[in-house]
Amino acid sequence: MALSNKLGLILGPIFFLVIINLPQALISGQADTVVAVAIWMIVWWITEAVSISVTALLPLLLFPLLKIMPMGDVGANYGSPIVFLFFGGFVMALALEKVNLHRRIALNIIKRTGTTPNKVILGFMIATATLSMWISNTASTVVMLPIAMSVIQLLINDADGFTKRDRNFALSVMLGIAFSANAGGIATVIGTPPNSVLIGLLENEYSIEISFIKWMIIGLPFSIIMIAFCYLVLVKFLYPNRDLKFNASRAIIDQELHKLGPTNGKEKMVLVIFGITIFLWIFRTVINSLIPELGLSDTMISMFAAISLFAIPYNIKKGDFILEWKDTTKLAWGILILFGGGLALAKGMSVTGIVDLVAAAIAASDISVLFTATLLIFLMLFMTELMSNVALVAVLAPVVAGIAIGLELPIVYLLIPITMASSCAFMLPMATPPNAIVFASGYIKVHEMAKAGIFLNLIAVLLLIVLFQFVLPLLF
Repeated sequence: MALSNKLGLILGPIFFLVIINLPQALISGQADTVVAVAIWMIVWWITEAVSISVTALLPLLLFPLLKIMPMGDVGANYGSPIVFLFFGGFVMALALEKVNLHRRIALNIIKRTGTTPNKVILGFMIATATLSMWISNTASTVVMLPIAMSVIQLLINDADGFTKRDRNFALSVMLGIAFSANAGGIATVIGTPPNSVLIGLLENEYSIEISFIKWMIIGLPFSIIMIAFCYLVLVKFLYPNRDLKFNASRAIIDQELHKLGPTNGKEKMVLVIFGITIFLWIFRTVINSLIPELGLSDTMISMFAAISLFAIPYNIKKGDFILEWKDTTKLAWGILILFGGGLALAKGMSVTGIVDLVAAAIAASDISVLFTATLLIFLMLFMTELMSNVALVAVLAPVVAGIAIGLELPIVYLLIPITMASSCAFMLPMATPPNAIVFASGYIKVHEMAKAGIFLNLIAVLLLIVLFQFVLPLLF
């Protein structure tokens, strides 16, 4: 156990005890207890003294104990519809991975983008981003890494050895995979956990619903533009591989596809369920307007997909299904608990008046709206380099909602950009699992990732300011 973990383990509860025993209230008795719980959680989340999912369980113990909310009200946050929306997304991802469909999709995308070095890099980035829209960023990176390593190995073993241009290609491929995994997840509600934390907060606290398709209208263009900038920064400016030639990469892709064999029945079945689910998500509002009694929600559609994958038999005689319950041992249950903890903390801040207090303080001040938005986006984006983006959104989103109310802004104008900012961590290996995975390949040094990352972080800030200032007012 590292020193930072040990310190965090002790300091979290110490800060909590100090705050609840202050002789004079900071805000009010109940509000101070929520602040104390929040600080305990933040310390444990930052230092990772215990699992971030275990930290997310603290409200279940402390809120009833401190008379902030009864157990039933706290527990309801852990069973929020948004938790089950993500559960369905996780189950769909499990099915894609179990039948190896994610790998087939990725290989076919790379094959179709071409085999010149820059097109290979672009192919890897498009494939990774496409997967990250539907499965976890970590899983999409893990799928792409061995394929990329095989291509890089060709350059190491060729006649001229591993030259500077070869090294630049390797760097661009590895960084491209990590960066497009991060940016690709922004495109859909289920693509990355912070998106779902925000959707849950808006539904639970403010009765604002952002549908799957509405999020895609905002997230997908941002994701595409961000990935385009990642590509240009890597291959045109920082790590160009001019005049690099190799033709064997197509052979590797064909070889990998040959290993998978022809598309089998299970893959086709998963594709059909996946296709129906995406169709229902996209056209849900149209379907509801035609058949109002259905009352379809994104969560219901997600659960339809999950149950179908367990319940529709592939071979009824053999009792063969796409998924069995034992497959869920691979499911990221901890992330679902993390959502619940974040929503419970937000509820605690709301019921004790902390959000209202922030709103009143901002309303009483004379701060420029654009400056405030820029500062919040900048802080969120650079803070996410150092701590879990889900935890960060869980803690800061309710406060930012209060700031938006104080500025008399629709809260989504601020909350959507700061949530997207939490997924734009391009600088450090420890910022996101994709960054850490590609860093572990050995082809990237920290300063090389940071050099590309600082440019991309600043580009992301500018794009999010444009989103805040010009795009969101058109949509909401």
